[in-house]
Amino acid sequence: MPIKSEVQTTEIKNAVMQLPLLRDLVQAADLTARKSLGQNFLFDLNLTTKIARAAMPFGQTVIEIGPGPGGLTRALLLEGAEHIIAVEKDRRVIGFLGHLIEAASGRLSVKEADALKEPVWEFGDAPRQIIANLPYNIATTLLLQWLEHAEAFSAFILMFQKEVAMRITARPGDAAYGRLSIITQWRSTTERVFDIPPEAFIPPPKITSSVVRIIPRKTPLAPCAATDLEAVTAIAFGQRRKMLRASFKAYGGADFIAAAGIDPSSRPQDIPVEGFCALARHYHDHPKKRQS
Repeated sequence: MPIKSEVQTTEIKNAVMQLPLLRDLVQAADLTARKSLGQNFLFDLNLTTKIARAAMPFGQTVIEIGPGPGGLTRALLLEGAEHIIAVEKDRRVIGFLGHLIEAASGRLSVKEADALKEPVWEFGDAPRQIIANLPYNIATTLLLQWLEHAEAFSAFILMFQKEVAMRITARPGDAAYGRLSIITQWRSTTERVFDIPPEAFIPPPKITSSVVRIIPRKTPLAPCAATDLEAVTAIAFGQRRKMLRASFKAYGGADFIAAAGIDPSSRPQDIPVEGFCALARHYHDHPKKRQS
């Protein structure tokens, strides 16, 4: 890092550290989390710093979805992130973040927008990271949308409810292994980094949260079309206790599965991602698929 940048980083850290406690600012502004927006505020600097450090080294652009009052944003600035683009749809919060924007001296910009409708893969310069405490009700939708543009990102450090995090990171044979595991791991490597208890949030949710590190692959794990992979996983896990030959009876049953190099008596939760990719390639050319 150039000396000038190091000096600026130190100055910004000092400016952020001199800000009043976030909890006090939120209380003074009467800023409350809105259930309709899936908001749960996280104030504990120890936890937000732990999340920020899980993303280091930072990319050229750090994108934060739903910064809320800025608990994680503060930690990102304190850990040295040089270009943060925060995407927020709650206008109350955008006004509240003014003090942090000023302290950041050009390193933080806030865009009023709905993350579901924004091409965040085009924001800023590569390499890009997304680091966020996501609203639980749209977290999976956002992740799958971003993975369609995996090549635009270097990493995702995201918070999910623990159950979803376990599905994202599950391996073949695990009880949580399923469609989300396969589609995510086809395009990325995944790791559940640590859990956060409900009482860490304001208001506390009813479930434990988990921070997940997702690193996009330069190319998918094995060749196949995304739509075909989505189709075969939907068929296979529609009745996960069935053997694959039964689930794919309409496509030829045992012969169809065997032609993809898979044991027809296997159950879906035991098949690795590469196996489903082979099944997707075989499905692609099947007459029944072409008719649908």
